[in-house]
Amino acid sequence: MKKSLKQRVIIGLSLVGPGLFLIGYNIGTGSITTMAKAGANYGMTLFWALILSCLFTYILMVAYGKLTLVTGKTALNNIKRQFSWGKYLAIYIMTAVIIGELLAVMGVMGIVVELLQEGIRLAFGIEGFSPWIITGILVVILYYLLWDGQYKRFEKILTFFVIFMALCFIVVFFMVDPDYIMIIKGMVPSIPDEPGSFRLIAAMAGTTCSAAVFIVRSTVVAEKGWNVNHLKIEKRDAMVSASMMLFLSGIIMAVAAGTLHVMGLSLTNTIELIHLFEPIGGKAAALILIIGISGAGLSTIFPIILIAPWLICDYTGKERNIQAPMFRWLGLIGILFGFGFLIMEEKPVGLMVFSQAFQACILPAVAIPVYFMLKDYKLMKSHKIKVGFKIGLIAVILFSFLTTYFALADLY
Repeated sequence: MKKSLKQRVIIGLSLVGPGLFLIGYNIGTGSITTMAKAGANYGMTLFWALILSCLFTYILMVAYGKLTLVTGKTALNNIKRQFSWGKYLAIYIMTAVIIGELLAVMGVMGIVVELLQEGIRLAFGIEGFSPWIITGILVVILYYLLWDGQYKRFEKILTFFVIFMALCFIVVFFMVDPDYIMIIKGMVPSIPDEPGSFRLIAAMAGTTCSAAVFIVRSTVVAEKGWNVNHLKIEKRDAMVSASMMLFLSGIIMAVAAGTLHVMGLSLTNTIELIHLFEPIGGKAAALILIIGISGAGLSTIFPIILIAPWLICDYTGKERNIQAPMFRWLGLIGILFGFGFLIMEEKPVGLMVFSQAFQACILPAVAIPVYFMLKDYKLMKSHKIKVGFKIGLIAVILFSFLTTYFALADLY
């Protein structure tokens, strides 16, 4: 029975590999801070915004997965081929995503290093190693995994990070013993009448419904070796991914809502989150939280270093080989950006916010083309989307313009 259960778990994880990959990519330090801030400031009243953003994420994941399985081509390659101006749009998306992700590498690495330093202080009572040393160790480990890796190995590593991260947040949730009644009462949907509440809603959506996720979705589905016969599995995989994103983000929000919000406390960054939780859940809860958030950060960095070579292969239609020289050289350049936070005046959290705002501007360029391609009979044939899914995509497009507005306003 034990062997049978183990086999079922392995088979189940293998069927939702791309989805777990994207959870690890999407749930990072930025999304954790945003969801915790929403819970601390407003309780669970903004939970509806999280549900909506995860729903839109599911729609676009299914859209790009289906497009890839039916056409046999990845996202940028399809955009380049199907529109007269597609070449320029594909180059814009590729360039913008790469720039945004390089900024994110600096921000995420900086936050992870700060968290590890704080963890060393809590565990051993010392100030910890130099940030240069910690960053160097992380860079060497991540690059070794890239140098020696294959997609299946990456998928297994990301699966481990996702499961480990989820367990950490669940454990902390029960350790801090939040006010469950306050959490349930706070789920009544509302929009707080306070300055900055609209921007926070946009940030919650932007950290979940990210343009880069859907472009990467196309590539990881192709890497899985799926074809048009796997459409049902692809849809189920997207559902698992979006549901897990909702669950993990909801747990983070609930922890903050049931503790910090009840106590009238608010937060602005990830380190502050640890400092606020230590008196509530004790040193053990703080350490588990550090491990969980660090795992979330590393699971985000890990796929980012593959972004540039993957997108180039996506655009050119060339074969993806993680052990090819292009992957290794571009991966090295990408991971070296992890040192960037040490030489820039901007704080890691500021770099993360800027990269998220920058990425939000790409969402319309990703949502609009897939709508027209999926309803193209010549391209999709019998797999053309139905009316209900068209309405969903139109809602996503309108939503993308809203998040772009808030992103531009924030940059201004």
